[in-house]
Amino acid sequence: MKISTFFYAFLTITILFISCSKDEVLDPLEAESNDLQEEVSSKALKPIGSGVMMQAFYWDVPAGGTWWNVVKGKVSSWNNAGIDAIWLPPVSKAQNGPFSMGYDPFDYYDFGQYNQMGSTETRFGSRSELESLITQAHNNGLSVIADMVLNHNSGGDLESNEFAGKDTYTKFMPLSGKFNRTKYDFHPNDKYNSDSGFFGGFPDLSHKKPYVQDWLWKRSNSVAKYYKNTMKFDGWRFDYVKGFEPWVPRQFRDAVGGFAVGEYWDGNVNTLKWWTDQAQMSAFDFGCYYKMRDAFMGNNLNALSGDMLWKRNASRAVTFVANHDTDEIINNKILAYAYILTHEGYPAIFYRDYEDWLSKTKMNNLIWIHNNLAGGSTTNLWTDTDEYIAKRNGGGGKNGLIVYINNSNSWQERWVETNWSNRKIKDYTGNSGWEPTTQGGRWVKIQAPPKGYSVWSLK
Repeated sequence: MKISTFFYAFLTITILFISCSKDEVLDPLEAESNDLQEEVSSKALKPIGSGVMMQAFYWDVPAGGTWWNVVKGKVSSWNNAGIDAIWLPPVSKAQNGPFSMGYDPFDYYDFGQYNQMGSTETRFGSRSELESLITQAHNNGLSVIADMVLNHNSGGDLESNEFAGKDTYTKFMPLSGKFNRTKYDFHPNDKYNSDSGFFGGFPDLSHKKPYVQDWLWKRSNSVAKYYKNTMKFDGWRFDYVKGFEPWVPRQFRDAVGGFAVGEYWDGNVNTLKWWTDQAQMSAFDFGCYYKMRDAFMGNNLNALSGDMLWKRNASRAVTFVANHDTDEIINNKILAYAYILTHEGYPAIFYRDYEDWLSKTKMNNLIWIHNNLAGGSTTNLWTDTDEYIAKRNGGGGKNGLIVYINNSNSWQERWVETNWSNRKIKDYTGNSGWEPTTQGGRWVKIQAPPKGYSVWSLK
């Protein structure tokens, strides 16, 4: 979660009052949307977790309403590379209108079709362009993950607030006519003073209020059900989950199903494990992220022996090297990708690393290795300051592999015990030309290049 400093200003807008009964009526834009999306339901999507997630944005992507079309133009090649899902930035209209990255949500139902907050389109484009992108992703077998900002809102009008003892910007009457909000829906209010955390001084939604729950996930045209059934999102990334209790995203996901991952920004693996157990969904593995930072930025691969969420429960760990908020692993970043793309967990790759900064050939090779070889449990074979070797033991139709990461300035060699007797193996990265045969006792000598890696499996 990253957000710029927003200065609240008095807004003079003409409000279109829409009754509760009218909220249930499908307007022409929604009808058109449903027609556009009909073909999607019959498409077979890759199971999320069978490949690799692409974070399909970065902080301050170009403004001007072009981003949805940029991403749409890449989903076919991403599909071919082995991506199974794309994670989009928050898609609804935010307080900063055409300049917002979406993390200051105003109207959850304005996807770029209402003229409010200074523009009709969002920073990323129009509603029709978003729908076209989702359709294109589905037609390529890719799931689409929505970034849900449920902790706070921004852009409301000023109203007298006896609960806060001052005037607050808590009156929200969006042009969509859906999920109007007032001081009773934020903290403090007539029943609840606070929840787990406020963010940046923004109005903090009160999730215990039945009205808020109804609009977020319970009613037929709630945010959850509208995004799932009308916009056709397949999964959820929950922003700043430290701001509310784990039952909030759990109930949201329970209402609509789909893959879900929370951004619980904490390197304490005990805390991450607690949250995933309570929320019953995945979390980004900040434990792994910080250990990789220490290993590759600190030039000490012993840090990789530390605790990580994937080591506790790989089925609920989304591993990553960088994202739109944090990008601290600068040195030898490709080695960090070699780590997450050969180990357990569901790896997410960052748009700029893949498209702009690292070798796409090397990244595609690692994605192929992940999708075709990296099966089964993990066994550590060697760790010291400069070298790290681990074995995936195979399973699920995959032969397994041995990954050798070398952070020194020269070629390194080691004898390791494999799972294969009298079998020829090769380095699937092409970094080594060796094709040794394992001994009857399954031992073999392998090598890795300086500041590089090799990945070995059956030829």
